[in-house]
Amino acid sequence: MSTTHNETLSQGRLLLMSSAVSATAANLYYNQPILPNIGAELGLTGGQLGVVPAAGQIGYAAALLFLSPLGDTLPRKRLIAILSVLLVLSSLVAFSSSGFIALVIACFIIGLSANITQQLIPFAASLSTPENKGRVIGTLMTGLTVGILLSRTLSGFVGEQFGWRAVFLMSACIATLFGVLLTVFLPTNTPTIKIPYFKLVASMATLFKQHATLRTSAFTGALWFASFNALWATLALHVSESPFHYNAQQAGLFGVIALAGVIGAKVSGSLVSRFGSRNMISMALVIIAIGFVISGLFADTLLGLIAGIILIDLGVFSAQVSNQVRVFSIDPQA
Repeated sequence: MSTTHNETLSQGRLLLMSSAVSATAANLYYNQPILPNIGAELGLTGGQLGVVPAAGQIGYAAALLFLSPLGDTLPRKRLIAILSVLLVLSSLVAFSSSGFIALVIACFIIGLSANITQQLIPFAASLSTPENKGRVIGTLMTGLTVGILLSRTLSGFVGEQFGWRAVFLMSACIATLFGVLLTVFLPTNTPTIKIPYFKLVASMATLFKQHATLRTSAFTGALWFASFNALWATLALHVSESPFHYNAQQAGLFGVIALAGVIGAKVSGSLVSRFGSRNMISMALVIIAIGFVISGLFADTLLGLIAGIILIDLGVFSAQVSNQVRVFSIDPQA
């Protein structure tokens, strides 16, 4: 797919890339614990607040469709640098937002810029040898999971201590740091594919039509990740009211509980070859359903929420890893 001027993936470079994946993915979830704070200052309704995290996810989805393919035809290092600048600027816009529209647009562009993660993962895979590719991808996916889960704890603390705007300022500073480090230490790859952009994007539709397993994986993955985000986008609002009355920092601490997802990703990765992707996903979906039943029946008790969150995150990330194994085994050339 590309050449990297005989560069290899050292331990230091792998650590940098997995840390950057973690830090970048976190931007999609920073806003969730601080939603009550944002609503209080800007005078937003619950419905408007729901649009804020949704805008980031929609931006991320749009980037998967329209920006990720560029990594096959442009040097990934250059693309990552451009996305880093965009992430810094959009975070600063969110920091200075005085109204609903500006904040939503900024969050959409933040989600778009978070495509850095989907450039780093295949970049690292291209730099690894066949023997250590599994370990490399596993390391990066662990970084992704940690970024998703601990982002809420970090933003909850910063938001409570320094205000919700400080969360976006922190995001801009972290994006600047990793943007500089990645520009300095990543090798320059030279893609060998010369497919026009629109033809490259259209090729995804061909794959989707051709492979029934891909369609199944896409739809089921969309559904369980939608349920995952439905939980986390509303949790801070729920626990800010009676009977909890938690602040943003306390709401963010639920992210520590959600680290069960890291265990799910690790365990699923090691068991999927033994039990098969389909069986692992089926078990994971049962766990997710039980988690929602518990969190629904005992939504006003701390233990009920904790038990539900642990099961939901454990199931979601178990299913996610198994689903990726299923997809990547369809057609390695694609």
